[in-house]
Amino acid sequence: MDTLYDKLKEYSDSDYYAFHMPGHKRGEILSACEQIPYGIDITEIDGFDDLHHARGILKAAQERAAKVYHAQETHFLVNGSTVGIISAICGATEKGDTILVARNCHKSVYHAIYLNELSPVYLYPDFDAHLNTEIDPMDVRDALLHHPEIRAVVIVSPTYDGVVSDVEAIAREVHERGLPLIVDEAHGAHFGFHEAFPENANTKGADVVIHSVHKTLPSLTQTALLHMNGSIINRKRIKRYLDMLQTSSPSYVLMASIDACMDMLEKKREEIFPTYVERLKQTREQLKSLRHLKLIERNSYDISKLVISVEGTNLKSSELYQMLLSEYHLQMEMVAGTYVLAMTSVGDTKEGLERLTKALVSIDNRISFAEEEDGIFHKKYDLRQPKLEVAENISKAQDTKEEKKESLKWEAAVGKVALEYAYLYPPGSPIIVPGERLTREAVRLLEWYLEHGFSIEGLMKEGYIEVLKSE
Repeated sequence: MDTLYDKLKEYSDSDYYAFHMPGHKRGEILSACEQIPYGIDITEIDGFDDLHHARGILKAAQERAAKVYHAQETHFLVNGSTVGIISAICGATEKGDTILVARNCHKSVYHAIYLNELSPVYLYPDFDAHLNTEIDPMDVRDALLHHPEIRAVVIVSPTYDGVVSDVEAIAREVHERGLPLIVDEAHGAHFGFHEAFPENANTKGADVVIHSVHKTLPSLTQTALLHMNGSIINRKRIKRYLDMLQTSSPSYVLMASIDACMDMLEKKREEIFPTYVERLKQTREQLKSLRHLKLIERNSYDISKLVISVEGTNLKSSELYQMLLSEYHLQMEMVAGTYVLAMTSVGDTKEGLERLTKALVSIDNRISFAEEEDGIFHKKYDLRQPKLEVAENISKAQDTKEEKKESLKWEAAVGKVALEYAYLYPPGSPIIVPGERLTREAVRLLEWYLEHGFSIEGLMKEGYIEVLKSE
């Protein structure tokens, strides 16, 4: 039987190209490891500091990261952005507090809500026929006005698809009420290093910012950063949660990759980013000539994300995803309702971007626009996040005793209170959250995804959902 390493090495030696995270793209932008780096895998020995009580080399490394990202305080994360998000939310709130949350946040936000038994008030992004758009600062203002009990605000910007919200305007609204703003900027670790990208949220007034350096920069998987700014946030509590939730044996290999990435950003960004941006702009310009497929572009958008829509064509997004994988050996990051997503980074090569362009042009020349009777459902179906009534908080719903649960087919569960999550992964943003009352709109959305080849995660049984029994 092959070992996992054997399988990884075989894949690494193949011609499959990565349009997905991690951002190093298995290339040599930092360094290429030809074997598992046992030689540098150590623990907290003399001379190498301790992540949980950093006083030496790790303290200096984190201070450099803070300087690079214009943050007041920065912490290395070796359990991904997830541990940063959970620590930030639990540290910024007390048990039972109310929190204002963008409904398209990652599932880790909901896990923090569960752990601290919080009551969420949701901000719903708009929908522009392809994907969820940004959070409106006026919606933040209205929510804070109507819910004075809110104690913290959490948004995701950029989204998995690259949509960027006006963090500065949102921060103003939040700070007017003396509350902290937590920004999940996991997909924006490259922000601020070239004028083609927005500045990062540390410079926009956010109190806590979380970056996944492994997503869009050359760092190993699981590596991330948590930044803290200002005096509103309780830094001591957040650090206490980091100590509890991060492993007590952090990988020095992972931490070294974060520090190597920070070194690159500090010393070589003027050399690396202009070349990357120029290649990216050329690729986007070429993709604009597609006749049937469509490159999705927005004003407030991260151009590193290449979102290719199949809307109106005779092709499903899942079919485009499979064609790129099987015929062209191009692995996309995500397939969604009507599009596929290619993630790019400074680790991408000119040849890799050209392969993607040629593949999409070739496919575009082979497909056609859908006939109305074939394409009308595909073109007109609304894939926006349904607005569901919150009947129970997440903690109470998930902790429901077994005798009070029942598993029903989706259609039969309409009107019932859900006790399970339902989401697509990626992106990991829930369609249904425990404690929400199911509607026909939500059920139809689940059915559409299932009919179009998507896997619904979070449910114990396909086509069924656990709900609260009627009294």
